[in-house]
Amino acid sequence: MVPRALVLIADGTEEMEFTITYDTLVRGGVSTVSAFVQDVSSGVLNSEQPPSATCSRGIRILPDVYFDLAQCGPDMYDLLVIPGGAKGAETMSKHPSVQELVRRYIERNKLVAMICAGSLAAKSAKLARQPLTSHPSVKAELEQDFDYSEDAVVVSDNLITSRGPGTAFQFALTLVEMLCGSEIRERVRGPMVFPQNTPF
Repeated sequence: MVPRALVLIADGTEEMEFTITYDTLVRGGVSTVSAFVQDVSSGVLNSEQPPSATCSRGIRILPDVYFDLAQCGPDMYDLLVIPGGAKGAETMSKHPSVQELVRRYIERNKLVAMICAGSLAAKSAKLARQPLTSHPSVKAELEQDFDYSEDAVVVSDNLITSRGPGTAFQFALTLVEMLCGSEIRERVRGPMVFPQNTPF
């Protein structure tokens, strides 16, 4: 059975963290869908097709679907990914349905992955104290509630966290390995042609 991943996106999402993760999952054979999370203060959805998300550096990405709690649950996907980018991460971490979704995936032992400021969703979803990392800019908001680490990627049971754009490839390859196995990870990694002695 083909593993399935849901990658959230919002206005202000960090482009590299979104695209590197999405792309790497697809290379691993994971059926991957992007869902647009609307700011809860912005009102009603205005069409069936979500608008393009204007990311943190101005690149526009057209998501596949609107985020809908009823259509995004752990019965439909094996992995939930929450990218960073200050504004996008704030939109996601403050969204009550995203908080609920994070809890549902954790409860069902499905994978939840957060990178950069996306790790704030672990706090807003009130996840149990455990090892976690994030972008340094939000460390102070997380270190009282979690066992904060400065490792590039931290795996704590089914919660995977990472630091920022520079750790996005290691993060994404870790997700491929957890969903598809180490052989597929290496099959994906090779053609990416990382510099010799890259430590992941």
